[in-house]
Amino acid sequence: MARKTAYSGGTLTVKLTESLTIDGRDYGGTSSSTFSSIKNVTRRIETITTTEATIITFDTVIGAGQYIPANIAYMRFTNLDDTNFVTLTLKNSANDEVAIKLDAGKTFVLAGDNSGGMASMMNAVAGDAGSDTALGSITTVQADAGASTVQIEMFVAST
Repeated sequence: MARKTAYSGGTLTVKLTESLTIDGRDYGGTSSSTFSSIKNVTRRIETITTTEATIITFDTVIGAGQYIPANIAYMRFTNLDDTNFVTLTLKNSANDEVAIKLDAGKTFVLAGDNSGGMASMMNAVAGDAGSDTALGSITTVQADAGASTVQIEMFVAST
């Protein structure tokens, strides 16, 4: 049997459903996003200690835990612990950082820019970051557990 040497890729569909009824009134909604030409998927569980560690890096070549920023379509991080939080820290090429507390059982999703993936995706400054157009490429994702070691699930889809 011949081995396939080129992959055409698949389409990732992500659906977000909100279900809420208050006093008989429905406030729910559904949003769906599709990401085409997905050729690479990483899904793994990482053990995160209370010491900050780099869990993903971005550069110009692909390697173990390393991705090309422009190729990333979608990233998901789920805290699998039922008690403790984890902090995710995203750093960009300008050394700006943003830290996100991911509580027990919660999920954080970051979808790449339609034309550039995680390139020119993030800015973090004191004050009004929205008026500062100096967006940098995400270079690292770091994680550290709050009070006790936790496990997180990471899902990364790229073209």
